[in-house]
Amino acid sequence: MKPEDLEKLKINAQKAEKENKEFFKKLKKKKPKNLDDIVHELDEDFFANFDCLTCANCCKSLGPRILNKDIERLAAHLKIKESDFIAKYLKIDEDKDYVFKTMPCPFLDSENYCIVYSQRPKACREYPHTSQKRFYQVLDETLLNISTCPAVYDIVEKLKKMPFSKY
Repeated sequence: MKPEDLEKLKINAQKAEKENKEFFKKLKKKKPKNLDDIVHELDEDFFANFDCLTCANCCKSLGPRILNKDIERLAAHLKIKESDFIAKYLKIDEDKDYVFKTMPCPFLDSENYCIVYSQRPKACREYPHTSQKRFYQVLDETLLNISTCPAVYDIVEKLKKMPFSKY
């Protein structure tokens, strides 16, 4: 994706922010039984025609929470001590979680490939959370991701047009 496409995504997400908040409030309250199935199908449809390597906006702009298991796995993969991994790559954020010191991600190369892909953090593995069960539990995160991820934006826009969104 071109930078101007990402800027357009951000602008469109801002324009729809109030509407999206209201929609998500309804989803949280109603918890449609078929929500997971619908979101998973929309996820599959979107990613059948989209290559994340053309975008990598998540890797360039979001700081994933790094769990202790992630630190263990990444340090072992890089063949360094966990304490050295923490000192070199991580900081503690306002929520008292480990996150990367720098953005874009220190493991993103110039062609948008993750050089630690097989060992990437759990948050990166699960992103953008549109394929997980109990989607309504990640609605707050999803709301934040609309302006970052083209997939999330597209899925939410399509969800808003679904029959269950009218109640």
